[in-house]
Amino acid sequence: MNQKNFSLSQYLQIAQYYPEAFAAGTCAVLIFFSCFCLQINWVGLALLILATAYVIGGYESAKEGITTLWSEKELDVDLLMIVAALGAAALGLWQQEYHLIIDGGVLILIFAISGALETFAMERTERNIQKLMAITPDTARLIVDNQETEIPVNQLKVGDFVLVKPGELIPTDSIIIEGSSTINQAPITGESIPVDKTVGDEVFAGTLNGNGVLRLQVNKFPESSLIQRVIRLVEQAKTETPPSQRFVEKFEKIYAKVIVISGLLLGILPPFLLNWSWETTIYRALIFLVVASPCALMASIMPTLLSGIANGARQGILFKNGAQLEMMGEVKAIAFDKTGTLTTGKLQVVDIIPKKGKSENEVLQLAAALESCSEHPIGKAITQAAIIKNIQWQQATNIKAKTGEGITGIVDNEIIKVGKENLIKSEVNNFSSYFLDESNRLQKEGKTIIFLAQSQEIIGLISVADTVRLEAGQMINQLKSMNIKSIAMLTGDNQKTAHSVAQNLGINMVYSELLPEDKLTVIKRLQQQNRNVAMVGDGINDAPALSLATVGIAMGNAGSDVTLESADIVLMADRLEKLVEAINLGRRANRIIKQNITFAISFIFLLLVANFTGNINMPLGVLGHEGSTVLVTLSGLRLLK
Repeated sequence: MNQKNFSLSQYLQIAQYYPEAFAAGTCAVLIFFSCFCLQINWVGLALLILATAYVIGGYESAKEGITTLWSEKELDVDLLMIVAALGAAALGLWQQEYHLIIDGGVLILIFAISGALETFAMERTERNIQKLMAITPDTARLIVDNQETEIPVNQLKVGDFVLVKPGELIPTDSIIIEGSSTINQAPITGESIPVDKTVGDEVFAGTLNGNGVLRLQVNKFPESSLIQRVIRLVEQAKTETPPSQRFVEKFEKIYAKVIVISGLLLGILPPFLLNWSWETTIYRALIFLVVASPCALMASIMPTLLSGIANGARQGILFKNGAQLEMMGEVKAIAFDKTGTLTTGKLQVVDIIPKKGKSENEVLQLAAALESCSEHPIGKAITQAAIIKNIQWQQATNIKAKTGEGITGIVDNEIIKVGKENLIKSEVNNFSSYFLDESNRLQKEGKTIIFLAQSQEIIGLISVADTVRLEAGQMINQLKSMNIKSIAMLTGDNQKTAHSVAQNLGINMVYSELLPEDKLTVIKRLQQQNRNVAMVGDGINDAPALSLATVGIAMGNAGSDVTLESADIVLMADRLEKLVEAINLGRRANRIIKQNITFAISFIFLLLVANFTGNINMPLGVLGHEGSTVLVTLSGLRLLK
């Protein structure tokens, strides 16, 4: 009993929160049971069930069609579907051919399913916004007269003083007035390395504080912070209708007008022009409405796209929207985020250059002795490199860290210093020109350089970098061979690092030091030049650009929750090479859709001609209509291979 109640409860929840899905599912069930009733000759019950299916499944379409007709004085496909379904029902009752009423119910069911899918896609936008808002804290530590008070972030005002402790999120855009720390800005700017911040520097809401205690002064109202601008950009981008959608909507209105007006004329003029009887005229007009119904045209598209989605899923390509599979085949330009997309998004030790007489392992061992005590990403990369090489190190003592500069300690009674060039230069007597030259060379390649000094002498340097994905270069070459006109790289990183990565991959269009709204501007510019633009990204800062792009593509593992929600396509397991497969799948889908549409229109035309010449009756009209729908559906299933 409890199980039954639970099932009923779940069903009612679907009706409450997903009314379109409830309507489509209920309509399908009712049509099935009406067919069963007709088989056992329970005609009255079957008609009652079918009437219920018509009302439940067709309510939203009827309301939409009537509203459009009343407010915009426009006919659309929703109204045409209702007229065709009611016409089939009327003719079925008139001639007691009840299967025609079922045909009308199937027309309604198809549109009910379409409405449910559209509603689901629209609801994704709200989830995107909620995920974006989740990265900002709800409260902040307000400092007044040296007293700490926790208040809601939305109550902060410009000029307020705020305290942020290590490991906490910055509550709103502010200026540091006391303290220094490393700030992980990856959620906002996409920078792969945390940025050193000190007095006078600006920090953004939603970014993560490192090990330092910061005293901040609010310089922007919370609703004007950078992350809030990202949220508004996502909302705005999602409401912009792409050109292809506008074309489809315009075509639907024109098609509906032509068919409805033609149906009315066919139901009135033949007795006067062709001497048809009124019975024949009405009969032919109703057949016209049935055979002219756009079911075959609808089936030309959705089964193909759904098959493509299933095909992509098997290959690790998750299409969230069938329309985006189609648009993927029309992409002429692709913009890539750098960090986490073209690169791994994780710092790794790339080069170890020891002093003559020292080995790479000795340099790495001493560096790990200090950096193993650090939580900085560079320190973690050095420690991880030593672990991979099975290097054992002695724990350093008397460790002292200088925020943003480096770390010192004692190993085997000798002072060891690991840090940036400025720190080592200030504390080492003899700074070898050899290491300076090597440092400059590696920095030109976009790498971060860490020096190691032992007893006032530099004994080596280590470079770390966010390394390029192994498959990225081959993927870029394949895209070029597929006639993708423009390939661009977008990043919040500095110009030197960006150009180094782009040159390595053969990308000529490079946009560096970008904030989220800057990436949006680049996408708009690419759309003006190429119309259909794909954006591939993984960070929250990519969300607005992913939303605005014709097709937004996210990395499955590296992508943030917001990015995965904002994107139309997800490359599971971060398999970047599957982008090529996605484009090929989209192009193949477009070819099949064009073939299906050509066949569907041609067959509808033949049925209309046969109806006009009197060479077809209602059963044949329905058979031809449904048969063409089945054929194009089977054609679409080819994409499963």
